[in-house]
Amino acid sequence: MIEIYTDGACDGNPGRGGWAAILVEDGRQRVLRGGERHTTNNRMEITAAIKGLEAVSADAEVTVVSDSEYVIRTMTRNWKRNANTDLWPRLDALVASHRVRWEWVRGHTGHPLNELADRVAKEEAGLLKPELPPSGNYGPAETTPSLPPRGGKAQDGGEYSKASRLTHVDESGAARMVDVGHKPDTERVAVAKGSVVMAPETLSLIKRNAIAKGDVLSVARTAGIMAAKRTPDLIPLCHPLPLSSIAVDMALDEARSAVDIAATVKTTGKTGVEMEALTAVTVAALTVYDMCKAVDRRIRIEALRLVRKTGGKSGDLILEE
Repeated sequence: MIEIYTDGACDGNPGRGGWAAILVEDGRQRVLRGGERHTTNNRMEITAAIKGLEAVSADAEVTVVSDSEYVIRTMTRNWKRNANTDLWPRLDALVASHRVRWEWVRGHTGHPLNELADRVAKEEAGLLKPELPPSGNYGPAETTPSLPPRGGKAQDGGEYSKASRLTHVDESGAARMVDVGHKPDTERVAVAKGSVVMAPETLSLIKRNAIAKGDVLSVARTAGIMAAKRTPDLIPLCHPLPLSSIAVDMALDEARSAVDIAATVKTTGKTGVEMEALTAVTVAALTVYDMCKAVDRRIRIEALRLVRKTGGKSGDLILEE
Protein backbone atom coordinates (compact mmCIF):
# COMPACT_ATOMS: atom_id res chain seq x y z
CA MET A 1 0.00 0.00 0.00
CA ILE A 2 1.25 3.46 -0.95
CA GLU A 3 -0.09 6.58 0.73
CA ILE A 4 -0.01 9.98 -0.97
CA TYR A 5 -0.70 13.10 1.11
CA THR A 6 -1.55 16.05 -1.12
CA ASP A 7 -2.23 19.75 -0.70
CA GLY A 8 -2.43 22.95 -2.72
CA ALA A 9 -2.08 26.61 -1.84
CA CYS A 10 -2.46 29.95 -3.57
CA ASP A 11 -1.41 33.52 -2.75
CA GLY A 12 -4.63 35.09 -3.95
CA ASN A 13 -7.18 33.14 -5.93
CA PRO A 14 -6.07 33.36 -8.68
CA GLY A 15 -2.44 34.09 -7.90
CA ARG A 16 0.90 32.38 -7.38
CA GLY A 17 0.22 28.77 -6.43
CA GLY A 18 1.99 25.74 -5.05
CA TRP A 19 1.31 22.03 -4.72
CA ALA A 20 2.82 19.20 -2.67
CA ALA A 21 2.55 15.41 -2.72
CA ILE A 22 4.08 13.31 0.07
CA LEU A 23 4.52 9.67 -0.99
CA VAL A 24 4.86 7.09 1.79
CA GLU A 25 5.87 3.52 0.94
CA ASP A 26 7.51 0.86 3.11
CA GLY A 27 8.01 3.33 5.94
CA ARG A 28 9.89 5.87 3.82
CA GLN A 29 8.63 9.08 2.33
CA ARG A 30 9.32 11.08 -0.80
CA VAL A 31 8.36 14.72 -1.21
CA LEU A 32 7.26 16.14 -4.56
CA ARG A 33 6.59 19.85 -4.95
CA GLY A 34 6.04 22.53 -7.57
CA GLY A 35 4.05 25.59 -8.46
CA GLU A 36 2.69 27.98 -11.07
CA ARG A 37 2.86 31.75 -11.36
CA HIS A 38 -0.83 32.31 -12.05
CA THR A 39 -3.32 29.68 -10.98
CA THR A 40 -6.05 28.87 -8.44
CA ASN A 41 -6.12 26.92 -5.22
CA ASN A 42 -8.37 24.22 -6.67
CA ARG A 43 -6.05 23.71 -9.65
CA MET A 44 -3.16 23.20 -7.26
CA GLU A 45 -5.16 20.67 -5.24
CA ILE A 46 -5.91 18.63 -8.37
CA THR A 47 -2.33 18.99 -9.64
CA ALA A 48 -0.97 17.63 -6.35
CA ALA A 49 -3.03 14.46 -6.78
CA ILE A 50 -1.97 14.13 -10.42
CA LYS A 51 1.73 14.55 -9.65
CA GLY A 52 1.54 12.08 -6.79
CA LEU A 53 -0.13 9.38 -8.88
CA GLU A 54 2.25 10.01 -11.79
CA ALA A 55 5.14 9.10 -9.48
CA VAL A 56 3.65 5.68 -8.67
CA SER A 57 4.11 2.61 -10.85
CA ALA A 58 1.05 1.32 -12.70
CA ASP A 59 -1.46 -0.96 -10.98
CA ALA A 60 -0.32 0.10 -7.51
CA GLU A 61 -2.63 0.09 -4.52
CA VAL A 62 -2.77 3.73 -3.45
CA THR A 63 -4.57 5.80 -0.83
CA VAL A 64 -4.73 9.50 -1.64
CA VAL A 65 -5.22 11.61 1.50
CA SER A 66 -6.26 15.26 1.15
CA ASP A 67 -7.99 17.99 3.14
CA SER A 68 -9.58 19.24 -0.09
CA GLU A 69 -13.27 18.36 -0.17
CA TYR A 70 -13.27 19.70 -3.73
CA VAL A 71 -10.98 16.88 -4.89
CA ILE A 72 -12.22 14.11 -2.61
CA ARG A 73 -15.93 14.70 -3.17
CA THR A 74 -15.50 15.13 -6.92
CA MET A 75 -13.74 11.76 -7.13
CA THR A 76 -16.01 9.90 -4.70
CA ARG A 77 -19.40 11.62 -4.98
CA ASN A 78 -19.30 12.82 -8.58
CA TRP A 79 -19.46 16.53 -7.82
CA LYS A 80 -19.98 18.55 -11.00
CA ARG A 81 -16.83 19.40 -12.91
CA ASN A 82 -17.68 22.89 -14.07
CA ALA A 83 -14.08 24.13 -13.86
CA ASN A 84 -10.56 22.80 -14.42
CA THR A 85 -11.86 20.61 -17.22
CA ASP A 86 -8.34 20.14 -18.58
CA LEU A 87 -7.11 18.52 -15.35
CA TRP A 88 -9.89 16.09 -14.47
CA PRO A 89 -9.31 13.79 -17.50
CA ARG A 90 -5.62 13.54 -16.56
CA LEU A 91 -6.56 12.53 -13.04
CA ASP A 92 -9.18 10.06 -14.28
CA ALA A 93 -6.63 8.37 -16.54
CA LEU A 94 -4.20 7.94 -13.66
CA VAL A 95 -6.91 6.58 -11.39
CA ALA A 96 -7.86 4.04 -14.06
CA SER A 97 -4.30 2.69 -14.07
CA HIS A 98 -4.14 2.23 -10.29
CA ARG A 99 -6.25 0.90 -7.44
CA VAL A 100 -7.03 4.17 -5.71
CA ARG A 101 -8.84 4.86 -2.46
CA TRP A 102 -9.67 8.47 -1.54
CA GLU A 103 -9.58 9.70 2.05
CA TRP A 104 -10.52 13.14 3.35
CA VAL A 105 -8.75 14.47 6.45
CA ARG A 106 -9.61 17.66 8.29
CA GLY A 107 -6.88 20.25 7.75
CA HIS A 108 -4.82 21.87 10.50
CA THR A 109 -5.59 19.24 13.13
CA GLY A 110 -2.01 18.15 13.74
CA HIS A 111 -1.72 15.22 11.30
CA PRO A 112 2.04 15.37 10.59
CA LEU A 113 2.05 14.44 6.90
CA ASN A 114 -0.98 16.57 6.09
CA GLU A 115 0.73 19.46 7.87
CA LEU A 116 3.93 18.80 5.94
CA ALA A 117 2.10 18.84 2.61
CA ASP A 118 0.36 22.07 3.65
CA ARG A 119 3.65 23.74 4.50
CA VAL A 120 5.43 22.64 1.31
CA ALA A 121 2.53 23.86 -0.85
CA LYS A 122 2.52 27.21 0.94
CA GLU A 123 6.30 27.55 0.47
CA GLU A 124 5.86 27.01 -3.27
CA ALA A 125 3.07 29.61 -3.32
CA GLY A 126 5.30 32.13 -1.57
CA LEU A 127 3.11 32.21 1.54
CA LEU A 128 5.86 30.87 3.82
CA LYS A 129 9.62 31.28 3.89
CA PRO A 130 11.26 28.15 2.40
CA GLU A 131 12.66 25.99 5.19
CA LEU A 132 12.23 22.47 3.83
CA PRO A 133 14.49 20.71 1.30
CA PRO A 134 13.49 20.51 -2.38
CA SER A 135 11.78 17.46 -3.84
CA GLY A 136 13.41 14.21 -2.87
CA ASN A 137 13.60 11.50 -0.24
CA TYR A 138 13.15 12.69 3.33
CA GLY A 139 13.94 9.33 4.89
CA PRO A 140 11.70 7.32 7.20
CA ALA A 141 8.19 8.63 7.52
CA GLU A 142 8.58 8.74 11.29
CA THR A 143 11.21 11.52 10.98
CA THR A 144 9.10 13.88 8.91
CA PRO A 145 10.45 17.44 9.29
CA SER A 146 7.21 18.82 10.69
CA LEU A 147 6.53 16.32 13.47
CA PRO A 148 7.66 18.18 16.62
CA PRO A 149 5.92 21.45 17.48
CA ARG A 150 9.06 23.22 18.69
CA GLY A 151 12.75 22.79 19.57
CA GLY A 152 15.63 21.63 17.39
CA LYS A 153 15.30 17.86 17.15
CA ALA A 154 12.61 15.39 16.26
CA GLN A 155 11.44 13.04 18.99
CA ASP A 156 13.56 10.22 17.60
CA GLY A 157 16.64 12.42 17.27
CA GLY A 158 16.25 13.35 13.60
CA GLU A 159 16.54 16.93 12.35
CA TYR A 160 13.42 18.87 11.48
CA SER A 161 12.50 22.35 10.32
CA LYS A 162 11.32 25.01 12.77
CA ALA A 163 7.84 25.05 11.24
CA SER A 164 5.05 25.04 13.80
CA ARG A 165 2.13 22.70 13.36
CA LEU A 166 -0.37 25.14 14.85
CA THR A 167 -1.23 28.34 13.00
CA HIS A 168 -1.99 30.13 16.29
CA VAL A 169 1.50 29.46 17.67
CA ASP A 170 4.72 31.12 16.44
CA GLU A 171 8.16 29.52 16.19
CA SER A 172 8.92 30.23 19.85
CA GLY A 173 5.66 28.65 20.99
CA ALA A 174 3.97 31.96 21.82
CA ALA A 175 0.32 32.52 20.95
CA ARG A 176 -0.43 34.83 18.02
CA MET A 177 -3.30 35.93 15.82
CA VAL A 178 -2.97 34.38 12.37
CA ASP A 179 -2.25 36.84 9.54
CA VAL A 180 -5.10 36.44 7.04
CA GLY A 181 -4.33 39.61 5.09
CA HIS A 182 -3.31 37.69 1.96
CA LYS A 183 -6.62 35.83 1.74
CA PRO A 184 -9.35 37.02 -0.63
CA ASP A 185 -12.72 38.14 0.71
CA THR A 186 -15.31 35.45 0.08
CA GLU A 187 -18.84 34.82 1.27
CA ARG A 188 -18.70 32.51 4.25
CA VAL A 189 -21.51 30.80 6.15
CA ALA A 190 -21.41 28.62 9.27
CA VAL A 191 -24.22 26.71 10.96
CA ALA A 192 -23.97 25.33 14.49
CA LYS A 193 -26.46 23.45 16.63
CA GLY A 194 -27.02 22.37 20.20
CA SER A 195 -29.74 21.29 22.61
CA VAL A 196 -30.90 22.00 26.14
CA VAL A 197 -32.54 18.91 27.65
CA MET A 198 -34.90 19.27 30.61
CA ALA A 199 -37.88 17.81 32.42
CA PRO A 200 -41.14 17.69 30.42
CA GLU A 201 -42.74 19.99 32.98
CA THR A 202 -40.04 22.61 32.38
CA LEU A 203 -40.50 22.43 28.64
CA SER A 204 -44.23 22.90 29.16
CA LEU A 205 -43.57 26.07 31.18
CA ILE A 206 -41.42 27.43 28.36
CA LYS A 207 -44.07 26.58 25.79
CA ARG A 208 -46.73 28.40 27.84
CA ASN A 209 -44.37 31.32 28.52
CA ALA A 210 -44.84 30.66 32.23
CA ILE A 211 -41.20 30.88 33.39
CA ALA A 212 -40.93 33.60 36.05
CA LYS A 213 -37.92 35.27 34.41
CA GLY A 214 -39.80 35.91 31.18
CA ASP A 215 -40.01 34.73 27.56
CA VAL A 216 -37.20 32.14 27.51
CA LEU A 217 -37.00 31.63 23.75
CA SER A 218 -36.99 35.32 22.85
CA VAL A 219 -34.41 36.23 25.48
CA ALA A 220 -32.17 33.29 24.52
CA ARG A 221 -32.43 34.16 20.83
CA THR A 222 -31.39 37.74 21.54
CA ALA A 223 -28.53 36.56 23.75
CA GLY A 224 -27.23 34.30 20.98
CA ILE A 225 -27.25 37.12 18.45
CA MET A 226 -25.45 39.45 20.85
CA ALA A 227 -22.88 36.76 21.67
CA ALA A 228 -22.04 36.15 18.01
CA LYS A 229 -21.20 39.84 17.68
CA ARG A 230 -18.92 39.68 20.74
CA THR A 231 -17.05 36.50 19.81
CA PRO A 232 -13.63 38.22 19.35
CA ASP A 233 -14.00 39.61 22.89
CA LEU A 234 -14.62 36.12 24.28
CA ILE A 235 -12.32 33.84 22.27
CA PRO A 236 -8.60 34.76 22.33
CA LEU A 237 -6.96 35.28 18.90
CA CYS A 238 -10.33 35.22 17.11
CA HIS A 239 -10.54 37.74 14.26
CA PRO A 240 -13.20 40.48 14.45
CA LEU A 241 -15.43 40.10 11.40
CA PRO A 242 -18.16 42.22 9.78
CA LEU A 243 -21.13 39.90 10.24
CA SER A 244 -23.78 40.39 7.56
CA SER A 245 -26.39 38.09 9.09
CA ILE A 246 -27.04 36.23 12.35
CA ALA A 247 -30.05 33.96 12.77
CA VAL A 248 -30.72 32.00 15.96
CA ASP A 249 -33.62 29.55 15.66
CA MET A 250 -35.23 27.90 18.69
CA ALA A 251 -37.47 24.83 18.47
CA LEU A 252 -39.22 22.74 21.11
CA ASP A 253 -38.83 18.97 20.76
CA GLU A 254 -41.45 17.49 23.08
CA ALA A 255 -40.47 13.89 22.29
CA ARG A 256 -36.96 14.51 23.62
CA SER A 257 -38.05 17.21 26.09
CA ALA A 258 -35.47 19.57 24.66
CA VAL A 259 -35.01 23.04 23.25
CA ASP A 260 -33.06 22.70 20.00
CA ILE A 261 -30.95 25.68 18.97
CA ALA A 262 -29.50 26.41 15.52
CA ALA A 263 -27.40 29.45 14.65
CA THR A 264 -26.55 30.56 11.11
CA VAL A 265 -23.91 33.26 10.73
CA LYS A 266 -22.80 34.90 7.48
CA THR A 267 -20.00 37.24 6.50
CA THR A 268 -17.98 38.33 3.50
CA GLY A 269 -14.42 38.25 4.73
CA LYS A 270 -11.03 36.55 4.88
CA THR A 271 -11.78 33.89 7.48
CA GLY A 272 -14.73 31.79 8.55
CA VAL A 273 -17.49 32.32 11.11
CA GLU A 274 -17.56 28.90 12.77
CA MET A 275 -16.66 30.38 16.15
CA GLU A 276 -19.40 32.99 15.89
CA ALA A 277 -22.02 30.33 15.15
CA LEU A 278 -20.80 28.08 17.97
CA THR A 279 -20.69 31.01 20.39
CA ALA A 280 -24.24 32.01 19.49
CA VAL A 281 -25.56 28.51 20.22
CA THR A 282 -23.54 28.24 23.43
CA VAL A 283 -24.75 31.51 24.92
CA ALA A 284 -28.34 30.90 23.82
CA ALA A 285 -28.19 27.51 25.55
CA LEU A 286 -26.69 29.04 28.69
CA THR A 287 -29.48 31.62 28.72
CA VAL A 288 -32.13 28.90 28.58
CA TYR A 289 -30.32 27.14 31.43
CA ASP A 290 -30.10 30.30 33.53
CA MET A 291 -33.74 31.23 33.07
CA CYS A 292 -35.00 27.74 33.94
CA LYS A 293 -32.58 26.45 36.55
CA ALA A 294 -34.76 27.65 39.43
CA VAL A 295 -37.48 25.15 38.48
CA ASP A 296 -35.28 22.37 37.10
CA ARG A 297 -31.87 21.58 38.58
CA ARG A 298 -31.26 18.69 36.17
CA ILE A 299 -31.14 20.72 32.96
CA ARG A 300 -28.20 19.81 30.74
CA ILE A 301 -26.68 21.26 27.58
CA GLU A 302 -25.88 18.68 24.90
CA ALA A 303 -24.53 18.14 21.40
CA LEU A 304 -22.97 21.52 20.72
CA ARG A 305 -21.40 21.13 17.28
CA LEU A 306 -20.65 22.71 13.91
CA VAL A 307 -22.85 21.14 11.24
CA ARG A 308 -21.94 23.11 8.12
CA LYS A 309 -19.53 25.72 6.75
CA THR A 310 -19.09 27.15 3.27
CA GLY A 311 -16.60 29.47 1.62
CA GLY A 312 -12.85 29.89 1.82
CA LYS A 313 -9.88 27.82 0.64
CA SER A 314 -11.01 24.49 2.01
CA GLY A 315 -14.43 24.70 0.36
CA ASP A 316 -17.69 23.38 1.77
CA LEU A 317 -17.80 21.19 4.87
CA ILE A 318 -21.10 19.37 5.40
CA LEU A 319 -21.14 17.35 8.63
CA GLU A 320 -24.91 16.96 8.87
CA GLU A 321 -27.58 17.22 6.21
